[in-house]
Amino acid sequence: MRLTTKGRFAVTAMLDVALRQTGGPVTLAGISERQHISLSYLEQLFGKLRRSELVESVRGPGGGYCLARPANEINVAEIIKAVDEPIDATQCGGKENCRDEGRCMTHDLWSDLSTTIHDYLSNITLGELIEKQQKKLKRCADKPGILQDKRTSHISTH
Repeated sequence: MRLTTKGRFAVTAMLDVALRQTGGPVTLAGISERQHISLSYLEQLFGKLRRSELVESVRGPGGGYCLARPANEINVAEIIKAVDEPIDATQCGGKENCRDEGRCMTHDLWSDLSTTIHDYLSNITLGELIEKQQKKLKRCADKPGILQDKRTSHISTH
């Protein structure tokens, strides 16, 4: 599978929005600062996420982005696909005949792996990722001696 930073950053940014949108639209500048992702890169990703109807933009003061659907209805595979990341482990570029004479010897192996990865990511929703992050935060909050920055409520989604 060729999961590059584009797909990883898109999932991270969407999770950031999902975790924070109860306070209103989430700004790209805020995501950029919290997740250490370039603002211009986020602008490109969110353009694609908006066109794929995964996020909605709110213009003007207090504007930003919100999820277009409930978090439990958006899966990770959709996010990766929206930013043009193929889930293809074959390295054949989606071609059935990747060699002049036909399929490479291991084409079916890598094709099956791609299907397995896609199925796995299709079964993980942003809602599930939110639950995991909230459990992680609760465990940290329950441990004595761990300081939290109350001003930013920093949550790392890496």
